[in-house]
Amino acid sequence: LRSEEKTIFDESKAELEKGLNGIKLALKVLNEYFAKDAAHGSSGGGASGVIALLEVCESDFSKNLAEIISEEETAVSEHEETTKQNSISTISKEGDVKYKTKEAKALDKTASELKADHDGIQEELNAILEYWSRIQAECTVKAETYEEKVAHRTAEIEGLKGALEALEAPALIQRGSARRHTLRIRRA
Repeated sequence: LRSEEKTIFDESKAELEKGLNGIKLALKVLNEYFAKDAAHGSSGGGASGVIALLEVCESDFSKNLAEIISEEETAVSEHEETTKQNSISTISKEGDVKYKTKEAKALDKTASELKADHDGIQEELNAILEYWSRIQAECTVKAETYEEKVAHRTAEIEGLKGALEALEAPALIQRGSARRHTLRIRRA
């Protein structure tokens, strides 16, 4: 965009300077012609009208040339200011991107470390909970129901009865053999 404006300015400036030089040359020639030739004195009013018209044209061309030069200088300064601001903004944004990239990497690293810590702690917690559940199963006393108590007592009584019978049975055998032994002694 700026290069197009510069091209248009250069073309316009060249044309205005060329036109201005042409007008100045025409004024010079006319002034010299009318100054040398006094014979044209009767038509001096016409000559002065043409010269005045050319001087107005010269003034307009000079004014237009000054305006486009002023506009070009303003456009150049605005372009330079905008370019400078864009450069500053670009540098600032690149710095922000660099900082934010660095910060993102640091956060990613911290997140991965925290994830690893979490995983390690979770493994420890799982092991503790498993151990706790085994200890709870071993250490917790469960109240027996009435039916379980009755069954347990019945089994215990039956066991004791069986033990009593077992104890009484050998005692009889021993008594019987002792009587036989006493009987033998008496017979002899």
